[in-house]
Amino acid sequence: MAGNRFDVSGRVVIITGAGQGIGRDYALAFAEAGAIPVLAEINGKNLHNVALEIEAKGGKTLAVETDVGSPESVDAMVANTLDAYGKIDVLINNAAVFATIPRRKFYDIPYDEWNKVLHVNITGSYLCASAVVPAMRQAGQGRVINISSGTVPQGVPGFMHYVTSKAAVIGMTRVMARELGDDNININTVMPGYIETEINHASMDEETHQFIQQERILKRPGTPDDLIGIVLFLASPASSFITGQSIAVCGGEVML
Repeated sequence: MAGNRFDVSGRVVIITGAGQGIGRDYALAFAEAGAIPVLAEINGKNLHNVALEIEAKGGKTLAVETDVGSPESVDAMVANTLDAYGKIDVLINNAAVFATIPRRKFYDIPYDEWNKVLHVNITGSYLCASAVVPAMRQAGQGRVINISSGTVPQGVPGFMHYVTSKAAVIGMTRVMARELGDDNININTVMPGYIETEINHASMDEETHQFIQQERILKRPGTPDDLIGIVLFLASPASSFITGQSIAVCGGEVML
């Protein structure tokens, strides 16, 4: 609808980690809203399946197999997007390592596991943001939505590498926002609470689920639908005066 400040139709939205979990739901939601989601996903089978879902519903999409930790792969993803659509309006830095890691004391985390989590979660977000900035600056506008976590203000024990990486994302957001404000590029962070998806988490059991829900003001499970509204808002003209912010979406589990 013309003049609708919440309209994202026609916007080209790169979503990393779009082959499963919350990333898949972001992609489906943007396609339903008339945007063009670019699926940046390392798992080729999952990537193909989500693209088929979107196309079956009449949506447009571009699927690009992407390793966010590889500069060459990220550059190729951006180049493919620009070749296909000539612009990049929004980047959602969603790809992260979390579900596969077991809970353990920080001094027991294997070195290789520590490096993998930080490389994907921090360096991957940095590489993707750096790669889209030239196109956004040329266009005179853009949005980067970084995904952090509600585990950061809580200091959740057992996942120091994950919590550390998501704390870094908040710091990155603040610096990016200040450095890109003059280019009319808005950078914000979403901090989800634990969200239930089809992905099995190595460290989650029913007791942990119940504990999380009891800590919330809104005592129910978090679902991907709970996050879709905030990312659509941050990608829309309605949020044009918001930048450098971290927004918790966790049923009141934390208050910032």
